[in-house]
Amino acid sequence: MLPDLIEIKPLEKPVKAMITVPGSKSITNRALILAALADGETTLRGALWSEDTQVMADCLEKLGFEVTVKPDPEEFCNRTITVKGLGGKIPNAGNADKPLELFVGNAGTAARFLSAFVCLGSGVYRLHGVPRMHERPQAALFKALRELGYRVESENGNDKLPARIFGESPLLGWSRGNKTHSKTEGQSLLTSAPTNLRPRSCTVSIEESSQFASALLLCAKVGDWKVNIVGENAEESPYVSMTAKIIEAFPMGGGKFKIEPDASSASYFLAASWILFSATAVPSNSDPAGGESVLERSRIWVHRSLSLLQVDSNFLEVTGMGHNLRMFNDPRGISRSWDLGDSIMTAIVLSAVMPLPRSKVESNAPTCFVDLAPLRLQETERVVALRTELTKCGAKVIEEGDTLTVYPSELHGAEIETYNDHRMAMCFAILGLKVPGIKIKNPACVKKTFPNFFQKLAAAPPHGLGATILDAKTGRKLAHEDLFAD
Repeated sequence: MLPDLIEIKPLEKPVKAMITVPGSKSITNRALILAALADGETTLRGALWSEDTQVMADCLEKLGFEVTVKPDPEEFCNRTITVKGLGGKIPNAGNADKPLELFVGNAGTAARFLSAFVCLGSGVYRLHGVPRMHERPQAALFKALRELGYRVESENGNDKLPARIFGESPLLGWSRGNKTHSKTEGQSLLTSAPTNLRPRSCTVSIEESSQFASALLLCAKVGDWKVNIVGENAEESPYVSMTAKIIEAFPMGGGKFKIEPDASSASYFLAASWILFSATAVPSNSDPAGGESVLERSRIWVHRSLSLLQVDSNFLEVTGMGHNLRMFNDPRGISRSWDLGDSIMTAIVLSAVMPLPRSKVESNAPTCFVDLAPLRLQETERVVALRTELTKCGAKVIEEGDTLTVYPSELHGAEIETYNDHRMAMCFAILGLKVPGIKIKNPACVKKTFPNFFQKLAAAPPHGLGATILDAKTGRKLAHEDLFAD
């Protein structure tokens, strides 16, 4: 069991390692919803098994779906998950006096996706989570669901969780004013509504979170919803695009679906290679399968499938670490809306050690990160958290609006507050591989998406980096079994 405070000891010699990372949380939770909506049994291979995905699987089971979970021989934190879909039917529901309780923890994907999903049921559902989840935005999604005709009641009157959602089963038909149009017995739930009925439509803004649009799109075909998406970058939002591609590829009649390894998780080890050896990392072209990103000079390889779905697959190119330096979509700097997703946090921490974008830049040149507003509304207020903790370590960081400008600095150790945010813990742990004295508070928060992260840091090469991790209060070196976050 991980102690409350750990210290990461810097690595002192080169490492040759091949790292595997768990499946994508974003893809796993989208696939779980689609599997429940499918007409038949779907097997998800390489699915992440972490706090956020367990929350989703638990909620589906509580809703009455048969979910079978088996180990994955290739990755300890993955599972093979089989879901028996019911073609749009949700078996279990509560009523107004006693709604069916669904606990979503601090999982934004579960909170947003299930809010739309339970509208397809035939009863009343109450969604609630941890206190931080009750602070995170839901209003744009709730507004869209009400436009579609569903009743959504926020208990505190602020359009956030906890909330009660009153569903309408597609088996019972579609409501149109005071009339209900029933499906015939043989009509598939996955086809459009009768031609004499127009689909219900809504407009959803993704200014605060793209998950609002994704939640609606996942259920749109079964619910017979027309979803209009508005907001900055609405047409090219990488996460909305990922949702659309998953829907297109998913076997809605049942079958098998492979979950990609998580590109955000890969970014920590790609950054470790760069931060440790301060040499230009050149992706190898020698892999005949095209399935590995190889940092030749650092000799830390991250084994992952090349992705067409995840925006964070751009990490090497956007940060200037790759063989081909990709030009910024936004001339102001690296954008959370366009260039990177969650891995922008890794890039921000990395930039405190050395300038990121482009070759032949001055050694003290700052890196600018823009469009960071979504980071303020996630597991913690990440913009302030990053600035605060990097400043503790001696970095010069300027926050202006939703922009951070980070100057490479001589850094020193500090106790890092993680704010119960898994990505804060992992980003600063990578910094600790280079900077002496980095101590991480509440490291077990990585269980949200990467429970064996610290085990991979400490495992002997070639399957880990061989880092020494100490109990910061006693100085005891932590063994492999001590480093799993549960």
